[in-house]
Amino acid sequence: LLLLLSLALLAPSLSAKKCVLTGRWTNDLGSNMTIGAVNDKGEFTGSYHTAVTATTNEIKLSPLHGAQHDTNQKDHPTFGFTVNWSFSDAITVFTGQCFVTKGGKEVLKTMWLLRSRVDGINDDWKATRVGINVFTRLRTPRE
Repeated sequence: LLLLLSLALLAPSLSAKKCVLTGRWTNDLGSNMTIGAVNDKGEFTGSYHTAVTATTNEIKLSPLHGAQHDTNQKDHPTFGFTVNWSFSDAITVFTGQCFVTKGGKEVLKTMWLLRSRVDGINDDWKATRVGINVFTRLRTPRE
């Protein structure tokens, strides 16, 4: 009886899906990013292709660099990454957490700060924007 009770209590945690950052993601605005493998220090690199911009410049693929907490002990890791925009004088930092919904869908809930270059300190007030994005995993046609 104790064995059955123990198995019943452990089964949900054994079947719980771990949220993994590595892969391709899309957000609520249609932007796409790819996150490479996370190394043993929690560091990763990737690329970001935004669907939105405040500049008239042609949008280009931009590099991202980030870090996450050790996922060996956490099913829903926190993370942060920086995107150095290849087509503008701006940089964005994202922070967030990776979740798995009850239906098994992976979701990245993020908040970001975008800093644009301005001509002087008197324009500093308009240089930083803040927002949120929700990313979901992009699936390939065979998945």
